[in-house]
Amino acid sequence: MKKDTQNDYALIALDWGTSSLRCYRFNAQGEVVERRGHPWGIMNLPAVEVGDDPQAPFRAALQSACGDWMQAAPEAPLIAAGMVGSKQGWREAPYLTIPLAPDRIGRKLTQVDTGAGRPLYIVPGLLQVSTLPNVMRGEETQVVGALRQYRDDELLIGLPGTHSKWVRVTHGRIQHFDTFMTGEVYGALSAHTILGRTMQKPDAPDDAAFMRGARVAQTVEGQAGVLSNIFSSRTLGLTGELDAAAQPDYLSGLLIGHELAALKSMTTVHRQRIVLIGDAGLCRRYRLALELYSMGPVSVAEEATEAGLWLLAQHAGLVN
Repeated sequence: MKKDTQNDYALIALDWGTSSLRCYRFNAQGEVVERRGHPWGIMNLPAVEVGDDPQAPFRAALQSACGDWMQAAPEAPLIAAGMVGSKQGWREAPYLTIPLAPDRIGRKLTQVDTGAGRPLYIVPGLLQVSTLPNVMRGEETQVVGALRQYRDDELLIGLPGTHSKWVRVTHGRIQHFDTFMTGEVYGALSAHTILGRTMQKPDAPDDAAFMRGARVAQTVEGQAGVLSNIFSSRTLGLTGELDAAAQPDYLSGLLIGHELAALKSMTTVHRQRIVLIGDAGLCRRYRLALELYSMGPVSVAEEATEAGLWLLAQHAGLVN
């Protein structure tokens, strides 16, 4: 077994979110040598005696997650992206206003004292100033990573999830983004409304039910809008057209279909390349729905978070 060297500790990078902390150790070539996952999200930090130090839980989480890496490489810089830089995080990293070039993000990192002899550099989020402002924190790092793989003049980068983000990139500059709370609304409707009363969790994904739901926004009935259409998840069950195990996937498709229909109405170039980043199963579903709505071509960016953390560290001058 190959023994680690100092070259295998060129950067320690953290994807520090609300519910989890993911750690990456990079070698001098920008390759991930080791990955770790921990439950120490900012809302689930270790229980330690705080006293006069409100930052103690964050320091304890960092030490628990990768203290051995830090001890083995005292000179390795630390960088983190995600909710650790929010108002509820270790220290707030101010938002940068778009449009901007991605390399500006790495030049505006916020330092926090780790108590371990070196600072932690926190990546800022992005702010879109408008009548209805929009923000992202953590996704900007994934976008930077995706841009390492795709250099089209026009890109639409999709990050499906609890709060789906759609980011428009023109000539390498982040120009605009939209947020759809599709995942969170699906969870709330399934767990806390009458729609969930007749649902059963399927043994396997039901693509037919999903696509049936995704088509609704394309129909005349779909013009009534998502607030009207979601009731069909219940009525199709009551009339025997949709069994209980098909209803969750139908509702998922219906919400995603309305998301994409709205997105398509706002997008000037319908056949531009779309790059998806996220959970493989969810990206597969979005890909099916995007094909239904004649949007694409569609690609999936792999390891975008890791690539983005390394690039931002390069832009900041933390690594060569």
